[in-house]
Amino acid sequence: MLGKEPRLHVVYLNVLFKTHAFKSVLIFDQITHFIMQIALLICRSLFFVFLVSAANTQAETETYIADPEHTFVYWGVTHFGTSTVRGRFDRTSGEIRLDRQARTGTVQVEIDIASISSGIELFDKKLRSEQFFDAETFPKANFIGTQFKYSAEKLTEVVGELTLRGKTNPLTLTAKNFNCYNSPLAKKEVCGGDFEASFSRGQFGINYGWPFVSDTVKLQIQIEAFKESP
Repeated sequence: MLGKEPRLHVVYLNVLFKTHAFKSVLIFDQITHFIMQIALLICRSLFFVFLVSAANTQAETETYIADPEHTFVYWGVTHFGTSTVRGRFDRTSGEIRLDRQARTGTVQVEIDIASISSGIELFDKKLRSEQFFDAETFPKANFIGTQFKYSAEKLTEVVGELTLRGKTNPLTLTAKNFNCYNSPLAKKEVCGGDFEASFSRGQFGINYGWPFVSDTVKLQIQIEAFKESP
């Protein structure tokens, strides 16, 4: 009987070892499974955040198409140092792209030069001629604003460039008013306002009549734009 005891000890140790090894493997498998579940949960969460972030990014920038019945460009120049000769361009088009949360945006306004109107037809023909705007050679003028500046919640400036008679120069519009509202007639959101600027017409090669007609041209831009449907 005594000779069998060492064998029993060996068997017991083997059983004990295998039992602990099995438990270790089982615990390791459980830990691995738990870690994989946590990793999968994190990946799903990050993917969801990515989708939400992408959706928000797309939704933040909104496009508004200019309403031609409420979008006009007015101009004025001093005549012989006395009164101011004024007029406007009757046909314009454009769009506003606005991210109100980020306070960024762009604006583009295209002007049909042939639509210039001073109220005096003979003068309008002169303005369309080569001596002034040369509407036949340069039928369009463009303002492209690429930077919106704010003071607190208020839009104050739009920084961009004006292209006129084939020449492009910097131009900054001062926002006198800017607002968005829901139109009860159009059933759409509308954004727009009044903007002012001034520039030297000589920079664009329009020198006729100087100094009797001022080199400084004052602009007033009225724009309202409908929010584009998704």
